[in-house]
Amino acid sequence: MNCFAEDEQATETIAAAFFAAMPDDFAGWTILLEGELGAGKSTFARAFIRAAGHSGPVPSPTYTLVEPYNLPAGSIYHIDLYRVSSEEELRFLGWGELDDGCRLIEWPERVPALRKQADLSISLQYEGDGRRLRFDAVSERGQRVIEKIN
Repeated sequence: MNCFAEDEQATETIAAAFFAAMPDDFAGWTILLEGELGAGKSTFARAFIRAAGHSGPVPSPTYTLVEPYNLPAGSIYHIDLYRVSSEEELRFLGWGELDDGCRLIEWPERVPALRKQADLSISLQYEGDGRRLRFDAVSERGQRVIEKIN
């Protein structure tokens, strides 16, 4: 699935619609957010987290690496792997303890093995003044979400 976001607000609207298509129980889901620096990965993640019921600030996890959100809809972990250089480093993040919620992962290409456990990949690319978002299913349940959006 592809869509175009002409500005930040459009990206937020798309992310909220995407969250609405997610199942009620999204524990164990892994969503990869891919794209160049400034392409809108954090904007998408913030809107997704707000759509799940968070009303406070949604800081970038660039330095903390993982920002947890315990919400009525379930736990969401906003993860930034920009400063991670190997799969082994994930153990130090407490990776094994993050499967009780939805993992939104920025810079997943830093740990290519994550693709094997992912459900969806969302690529954000510059297109003129806007962004092109491409949603790719990596698992069967990811495919069901994409079909629900279409």
